[in-house]
Amino acid sequence: MSTPVLTCTNLCKSYKGDKMVLNNLNCSFSGGKIVGLLGPNGCGKSTLIKLVCGILVPDSGEIFVCGEPRSERTNAYISYLPERTYCNNSMRVDELINYFCDFYADFDADLARKMLLDLNIDATARLRTLSKGTKEKVQLIMVMARRAKLYLLDEPIAGVDPAARDYILQTIIGSYNPEATVIITTHLIHDIEPVLDEFAFLGNDGQILLSGVADDVRAEHGKSLNELFKEVFRCYASY
Repeated sequence: MSTPVLTCTNLCKSYKGDKMVLNNLNCSFSGGKIVGLLGPNGCGKSTLIKLVCGILVPDSGEIFVCGEPRSERTNAYISYLPERTYCNNSMRVDELINYFCDFYADFDADLARKMLLDLNIDATARLRTLSKGTKEKVQLIMVMARRAKLYLLDEPIAGVDPAARDYILQTIIGSYNPEATVIITTHLIHDIEPVLDEFAFLGNDGQILLSGVADDVRAEHGKSLNELFKEVFRCYASY
């Protein structure tokens, strides 16, 4: 049996003066899968992603990436898309490609240029001249053009126009390393459901409420993940 790409064991995280965000959370995701980390706003999805990247430090618990304890070394395995754009607005898109080439040994510049062309994005344009949605597309392209082992995409389609979502989901996410894991956090479940292999519902108590293989759960419950999500969180909220 192959080593999971990501494993979290008894993971806890709280913020000063606030309630526990993640409370003994356990999860494990194998390679070659696209996983939806799904839950309402504020449930800890972004916190979990930032813990895996090392941006935040857990209060307790363990994180393993490709079988290794999370460290500066395992950061090289991860390609991370934050929920907010971070690129320098004065740069041209092609300068950003060169920047990623210099910074990441696994960056595929030819793949990045192909995806830019497919989305009709001018590689000579400066980022400050692009719309918010186009900037988000550029940043997603940079992230997905790496040959990483773990892709962490925090709300990758939230600001993207509906017409581009199908391309992004079918082509950009379809271009990832087939041995890698892609974890997508979102509340737009209906849009990403067709590409998901597995899912995990993260509740406001900081634990996984339900997880599994998307097709198996749909067959078992006779419902889409979107319908099941609404039912689970409606029942959960009623307690």
